[in-house]
Amino acid sequence: MKLTLGDKTLSAVIYILLFVLGFAAFYPFWNAAVISFNSGNDTMRGGITFWPREFTLENYAVVFKDERLLGGFAVSMLRTVVGTLLSILATAIFAYGMTKTWLIGRKFYMVVCIVTMFFSGGLIPTYLLIRELQLIDTFWVMVVPGLISVWNMIIFRTFFKGMPAGLDESARIDGCSNWGVLFRIILPLSGPVLATLALFTAVYHWNDWFAPSIYISNVDLLPIQTKLQQILNSNIMLEQMSQMDSAAASHLNRMKTVTTKSLSMATMMVATVPILCVYPFVQKYFVKGVMIGSLKE
Repeated sequence: MKLTLGDKTLSAVIYILLFVLGFAAFYPFWNAAVISFNSGNDTMRGGITFWPREFTLENYAVVFKDERLLGGFAVSMLRTVVGTLLSILATAIFAYGMTKTWLIGRKFYMVVCIVTMFFSGGLIPTYLLIRELQLIDTFWVMVVPGLISVWNMIIFRTFFKGMPAGLDESARIDGCSNWGVLFRIILPLSGPVLATLALFTAVYHWNDWFAPSIYISNVDLLPIQTKLQQILNSNIMLEQMSQMDSAAASHLNRMKTVTTKSLSMATMMVATVPILCVYPFVQKYFVKGVMIGSLKE
């Protein structure tokens, strides 16, 4: 099909806009990575843009030598895996129950769920509730409060309702219970929506720093994101560096390459790259899962 001059101009404008938007989104991440590989003292001079001026790995050496940061990384990994699995499981079970027209009070439950999407009790009532549940300063305070997402439940529900009714009826003729239908029939056929919502949930758990900063005071239970937030908003890293053993401290003084900013960028990379590596594995399900879950009624 031959394109007119107007079509070519429009295509060129669209490609230029996409390039500019893509560059604006990608450059801050790239610049942070460059600074993390650059000498801290040299970074303070400014002018670091697309490539390290004085390449060094000292920033990452300090990050991986600090057991507190590594412990935070382990907590984030555990929280993401456990939180995602339990959240997807609980949400799928809830959504499957909400597809049953014979469920007593189904419409009432749906209204209650939707109300929670627009209104919440607030920070103080939520804190009091968490305290009464004895979840304060425990690992489960990062998992249980967000166990079920109403938005994800609605997507699951519309996806399940779009499946042929004959699947459920055939399974029941073969002797399947509700649990059997869900785990043997429904969930195995829900790969795209499962992968998509699992990605959304994993990103939420990996990036969340606010809840641990409120409900957790035990440093050993803080995820890497909360520790990163503390680093970016204070000079805590300088205090941690001063508490390091004398050999490591003298080594840092001798190298004179590590500053708070360069160390913050290195910690940011360690906290960001792992979740980015998940995207290529679920990308083929991403668009399909979102579209199916959003279009079917």
